[in-house]
Amino acid sequence: MNYAILAVCFLAVAGMAGAALPLLARTRGPSAYALVISATGLVLLTAVFDSAMIAAELFHYAPSRLLGLHIGLAPVEDFAYPLAAVLLLPSVWIVLVRRRRQRSEGRR
Repeated sequence: MNYAILAVCFLAVAGMAGAALPLLARTRGPSAYALVISATGLVLLTAVFDSAMIAAELFHYAPSRLLGLHIGLAPVEDFAYPLAAVLLLPSVWIVLVRRRRQRSEGRR
């Protein structure tokens, strides 16, 4: 398995869960604007810090398993993980906050 297939699978699961969680909790999901701002920041940070870590030889990738596209020194496959976080974590947060509110309202 190459890194691209793993990244696509990871993104697909995170995207589906991120879309389904607010629907199951019957609440609004995160705004698209907030997701775009978050994704932009995380992609920039990933490009800078992954490039720095690769340049410092803290880790490396098997070239035969990469697509060959890079942003700085970071392979494009590396950007799947921060994007998955942007897709999934805000929905998880919204659902957990809603659940906490419902529990606290039930105690009163």
